[in-house]
Amino acid sequence: MNDEPRSGVPETSGRDAVVIGGGLAGVTAALALADAGVRVTLLEGRPRLGGLAFSFRRGGLTVDNGQHVYLRCCTAYRWFLDRIEGTALAPLQDRLDVPVVDLARPEGRRLGRLRRDALPVPLHLGRSLATYPHLSLAERASVGRAALALKRLDLADPALDAQDFGSWLAAHGQSPRAVEALWDLVGVATLNAVAGDTSLALAAMVFKTGLLSDPGAADIGWAHVPLGELHDRLARRALDSAGVRTEVRARVSAVSAAADGTWTVRASGVPGETLRADAVVLAVPQREAHDLLPDGALDAPERLLEIGTAPILNVHVVYDRKVLDAPFLAALGTPVQWVFDRTDASGLREGQYLALSQSAAQDDIDAPVAALRERYLPELERLLPGTRGATVRDFFVTRERTATFAPAPGVGRLRPGARTKSPGLYLAGAWTATGWPATMESAVRSGVSAADAALAALGRPRPRRLFAFEEAARRGVPGDAAAGSGSAAGRNPGREPEGPGVPLRGGTR
Repeated sequence: MNDEPRSGVPETSGRDAVVIGGGLAGVTAALALADAGVRVTLLEGRPRLGGLAFSFRRGGLTVDNGQHVYLRCCTAYRWFLDRIEGTALAPLQDRLDVPVVDLARPEGRRLGRLRRDALPVPLHLGRSLATYPHLSLAERASVGRAALALKRLDLADPALDAQDFGSWLAAHGQSPRAVEALWDLVGVATLNAVAGDTSLALAAMVFKTGLLSDPGAADIGWAHVPLGELHDRLARRALDSAGVRTEVRARVSAVSAAADGTWTVRASGVPGETLRADAVVLAVPQREAHDLLPDGALDAPERLLEIGTAPILNVHVVYDRKVLDAPFLAALGTPVQWVFDRTDASGLREGQYLALSQSAAQDDIDAPVAALRERYLPELERLLPGTRGATVRDFFVTRERTATFAPAPGVGRLRPGARTKSPGLYLAGAWTATGWPATMESAVRSGVSAADAALAALGRPRPRRLFAFEEAARRGVPGDAAAGSGSAAGRNPGREPEGPGVPLRGGTR
């Protein structure tokens, strides 16, 4: 791409930055730096941008590697959508409404809903909780008491990170059924772990922000187009317009400080293969960042390797007819977690394409496609009566074995901030110390933080566009959720989609 800034972009006064990693964190950092007049080169090892929230072609379909959603309170990701002119392509619900089907209940009594009213917090969820059929009257009352106790927790208390959410819920009167039918229904999708494996600090942040902060905070939004349309095509257009030089298929092998205080980046697939910069942003997964960090950049770089990972499996089924009327639903009493209708977004013209988003998928992530087909198709027949006479035209899976960092107790102390001890070198990615689990919101926030730190060191003013994001945060609350994934940023090699008996190359989570 042309590395000369386009008209209308401020002159850079000789300040140069290299951003390594073209996921949401890297694209955000590059846009924020360029908007402030910095000359930016963005390097991405894959042939496309988007990190772990991308699309690929399979036959005549455009398939997302996994289902991603966000919430109204996601001020950073909403700013990102606006910055790339993609807001209209990923609209929000008018009001939170989640159908929840429990297969353990008799037919005709299986459907419940989690939805809000136009009332202040916590009354906005009062009627929904009071009528939620998947909990007993006593369990509903206990959920309300636990929610109020959760609201009183101080998220700045470091002791919360050492506790697990499951033990806290048990201590606050939550039955195993309440955990399954409510707390894990939301928590597994947003955190990619069950309550017993989750830091209380991260769980409290998710529930306080999404459900206990503002009446509309948890209204759900999702892309009505393939993710690649947003995170690759529109992101590239925004980067081009900002004057960013974008290089894909650029594999970075070394980052080193020069004697004059500048930085050298060596990358294959880039003309000259060596770039010089005043600032470098590492927006790659934590293990890759560890390998690229120069000596002394962090006090304990080995902590990055202690940040665990958690898998996500996505099961894709194409039927010859419509079998689901809702855009999505959540399920209980079955291995199926969340089901989304991806028909229109994929370009399918006949039949219906459903995507099952399976978080915390340790038990299934390495299972053969044939075994997954045998496991999930009967469950869909139990869950959706319309599938019982339908023909399956295609069945495939996408896997991401390291989809997110594991939100285990104690992970907070392992997550570094944007600044390193090496002047001019910054970190970004959903795994950094944003306070959020591995979500699109966390990735964008990390990119903003890294750009802010770099601009301060470079003596450049913050771009005015970033203030819109902060103003939105003041009006509402920061937040994000991802059903089945909160997409991490950066480059992360993975496997391609698989069909019955035929391993193919394609997308991972």
